[in-house]
Amino acid sequence: MVAYVVGYVTITDPSWIEEYGPKVEAQVQAHGGKYLARATEIDHLEGDIAVPSAAVVLEFPDADSARAWYNSDEYAPMIKLRQSGSNGDLKLFDGL
Repeated sequence: MVAYVVGYVTITDPSWIEEYGPKVEAQVQAHGGKYLARATEIDHLEGDIAVPSAAVVLEFPDADSARAWYNSDEYAPMIKLRQSGSNGDLKLFDGL
């Protein structure tokens, strides 16, 4: 069953983005994943949660593949890099 990773970040220092983007895209692909959406312009339609600076939607063949990517040795430094210039949430859930 496909699985999705949805991330929302508020960027506090954009200097990490140039390095992070290409490396992480290659890592996601290496684990069978792909980007479905990447946005820096987000419309707030409803709710009380603050609108983030950026959002991403990734699709993986299954939740195990998504976890393997997130927990990989290759992605660990990218997590630290992203967190050095942003804060946010990353969620994993199964598709239909």
